[in-house]
Amino acid sequence: MTSLLQQIQSPADLRKLPRPQLKAVADELRHFLLDSVSKTGGHLSSNLGTVELTIALHYVFNTPEDRLVWDVGHQTYPHKILTGRRDRMPSLRQYQGLSGFPKRDESEYDTFGTAHSSTSISAALGMALAARTKGEQRHAVAIIGDGSMTAGMAFEALNNGGVYDDVNLLVILNDNDMSISPPVGALNRYLARLLSGKFYAAAKNVGKSVLPSGMLELAKRLEEHAKGMIVPATMFEEFGFNYIGPIDGHDLDSLIPTLQNIRSLKGPQFLHVVTKKGQGYKLAEADPVLYHGPGKFNPAEGIKPATSSKKTYTQIFGQWLCDMGKADPKLVGITPAMREGSGLVEFEKQFPERYYDVGIAEQHAVTFAAGMACEGFKPVVAIYSTFLQRAYDQLIHDVALQNLDVTFALDRAGLVGADGATHAGNYDIAYLRCIPNMVVMAPADENECRQMLTTAYLYPGPAAVRYPRGAGTGAATSEALEALEIGKGSIVRNGSKVAILAFGSMVHPALLAAENLDLTVANMRFIKPLDKELVVQLAQSHDALVCVEEGCVMGGAGSAVMEALAEAGIAKPVQLLGLPDQFIDHGDPAILLANCGLDAKGIAASVQQRFGDLLTPAVAATGT
Repeated sequence: MTSLLQQIQSPADLRKLPRPQLKAVADELRHFLLDSVSKTGGHLSSNLGTVELTIALHYVFNTPEDRLVWDVGHQTYPHKILTGRRDRMPSLRQYQGLSGFPKRDESEYDTFGTAHSSTSISAALGMALAARTKGEQRHAVAIIGDGSMTAGMAFEALNNGGVYDDVNLLVILNDNDMSISPPVGALNRYLARLLSGKFYAAAKNVGKSVLPSGMLELAKRLEEHAKGMIVPATMFEEFGFNYIGPIDGHDLDSLIPTLQNIRSLKGPQFLHVVTKKGQGYKLAEADPVLYHGPGKFNPAEGIKPATSSKKTYTQIFGQWLCDMGKADPKLVGITPAMREGSGLVEFEKQFPERYYDVGIAEQHAVTFAAGMACEGFKPVVAIYSTFLQRAYDQLIHDVALQNLDVTFALDRAGLVGADGATHAGNYDIAYLRCIPNMVVMAPADENECRQMLTTAYLYPGPAAVRYPRGAGTGAATSEALEALEIGKGSIVRNGSKVAILAFGSMVHPALLAAENLDLTVANMRFIKPLDKELVVQLAQSHDALVCVEEGCVMGGAGSAVMEALAEAGIAKPVQLLGLPDQFIDHGDPAILLANCGLDAKGIAASVQQRFGDLLTPAVAATGT
């Protein structure tokens, strides 16, 4: 890091620099960013692509008085570095360290917390209208990627915002022809047509430079007509926004004057900026998907292939999907713009005609699947647990209410580590098990995951399999497509006095905790329908029950167990272990689980504290 970046502790310092020095700031910032992320891991391609745009925004606008709202927020590392958090970058995405996304309680410059897509325009419009109501002269700027523009929420906000002629709102479309996966849909084709209208852009610029001053007004009147002839009228103008662009998002000499001019305009403005993901780092430019969210790596060598002997649950799902796709031609795979993250790359290669990436549009993905199911296909929706929350009404109204045959593969269930609270799948057990017709499963290992996916697929109605991020226990997987008996768990360890009813990822730590305490452990497998017979059996043969799940305690699987006991008229001490009633920040998953008491040591300690008097004296004294 050279001297210019060291001088910048806030955007006010940036604004003191002469404009010619900003290019050097961009070079230093990009170099620092690459060096920093290579040591911590995190989002890289998207951040390399927004270096100049970030500098220009903070240089032109009076932040934090003017509000910047970053859509998704995985491109805000340059923003963090320029807003006083440069020295904290070594703690990025680590326990008690800097968040990988904007957080309101982290900095006054993070005006809105984000991590899910397509919320920026709505939030910025709310801020802009609030300023108008209070009589405050400040601007609100939403920076949204072309991938995020595929979601309906973005268009709902545009539809609402375009009617306010006096609002200080600027929407910047950061068009890098990418979301996480390659772009899809009609909007991408539309933006490509705009970018191909070079004749219009050139004619407009040349005309302004050569016309006498007296004819400029005439040229201005003719401009809209010419635009309609040479470039299709922009849909953004039909929404009521003044469309400007497209301009080069890496050219500070274009960005800064344009933003300065826009800042003086009234009414909703729309600036189309073209950037390149991975800009300035050739390896990331060549493969922005690979460098979207890498772990630690050597920038000089690039990312090396992972060599873990254990398969991830995502890989297990991807292989199962291909195998089931071969067995059943009615299977279709659906993803809301998460081809790589959800493990559908190989399925798309083998069955391109049965693969559907619908863009960042979770609501549409679920109802689209429902429509396919109505016509006799068997859709598998591969979606993160946290993203299915965005389609909850569609899940209930369009799928479950009609009892349609849709399989949901819920990746990233439970805590996810470095991405933190916004991406954690802590609530799917609670929000799924209350829906009629749903079957909900949680596997204890990789082979059980494969079996449950088959079970869900063969079940003639809506079914979900929730599985965690990362690798499993290393269990061998069968090549057969075997189903489990629905609603049946099993006892995996016989003990005495106290029985642990473990769900999904908690089976393995529960077994470790049970060894020294001589506890019974049941792998419950099904959250819905719950194995009530097994619950009653364990309650009748033990003095106390402990329910363990990697999901929220409130309304979770443990609640289902207590409901079953109440229905059976059984009064028995029950301890519920799971995620507490709070949002859990980013950090190493092992640390986070330990903090929640959901590792083997924590489970054993909780059982001893609550039921120590039921254990034999020797066991209670030695513990683990």
